Amino acid sequence: MTLARRLLAVLSLITASSAVAETTHYPLTMMNCGRDIHVDAAPDRTVTVGQSATEILYALGLADRVVGTSVWFTPVLPEFREANADIERIADNDPSFEAVVNRRPDLVTAQYEWHIGPTGSVATRDQFQDLGIDTYIMPADCDTKDNATGGDGTRTAAFSTDSVYKGIQELATIFDANDAGDELIDELKEREENAISRAESLSLPDDLSAVFWFSSPDGSSDPYVAGRLGAPGYMMDKLGIQNVIRSDEEWPTVGWETIARADPDLIVIATMDRRRYAADSVETKRDFLHHDPVASQMSAVKNDHIIEMDAHAMSATMRTIHGLETLVDALSGMSFSR
Repeated sequence: MTLARRLLAVLSLITASSAVAETTHYPLTMMNCGRDIHVDAAPDRTVTVGQSATEILYALGLADRVVGTSVWFTPVLPEFREANADIERIADNDPSFEAVVNRRPDLVTAQYEWHIGPTGSVATRDQFQDLGIDTYIMPADCDTKDNATGGDGTRTAAFSTDSVYKGIQELATIFDANDAGDELIDELKEREENAISRAESLSLPDDLSAVFWFSSPDGSSDPYVAGRLGAPGYMMDKLGIQNVIRSDEEWPTVGWETIARADPDLIVIATMDRRRYAADSVETKRDFLHHDPVASQMSAVKNDHIIEMDAHAMSATMRTIHGLETLVDALSGMSFSR
């Protein structure tokens, strides 16, 4: 072999080795939502409390490590239906501490800190730790967020998809699935960039405004709408849309009179299977918007600029990228006259 060929062979080996993600070395110590967690080996049995963690583990090819799921807003992504069908759903909403523990997990992954945190509705992290069970909370719910204030927490800085990618990478590291983590992040980043690029080609009005309505306890209650710094705020910021809600809370309640005075150009409503509140139903939301004497007078209602979006995409999850795509798809079919 000539010198030139030997050099090419060495370079190809270097390139190939650099494309392979580093193997996780155990025991692993990691800071997660203000707390050190220690993982002795890749978990074999995982219970998820929250759809975000569930679908990320499925996307990483780790469905065989999931022994129970809970807290579902919408159907599992189509590509995971087959895998999900064989895994026990412990609860549609909040599971009990006993139900989680009875699945004998060595790791519990949570989407929301209020489920497993200092005042966890399921349990505290210490309660799990006392039983030798590790816990992991998705960073998107605690990075740049204070969950001790506001109904669903208050953002201390704007949500970024970087926190979603961080969660994917950390779960991939915990399970020694680093290659799968890198591939998933690359795919989501590409989709994110493509959606933003498509939006730029639409030449949307500079003063376009919107409100994101998640749900309401009943017809007479103020709606839960998206604050300016959460996942919907990220979508609006990327597309140059103004959020008429200026609160830093994740999901503040705001009266329809206040929203109507702001008169948003778009109303984005959450679709979900959950039926905890009356307005979880998208039909109920639409009926209210068209028949309430105040809401029906808004420009978005009169112009039929009402967009349906997967409720899970409105949360800080990897589905936020899907939500961004949904928003761009809907806007591409709308016209705005000023």
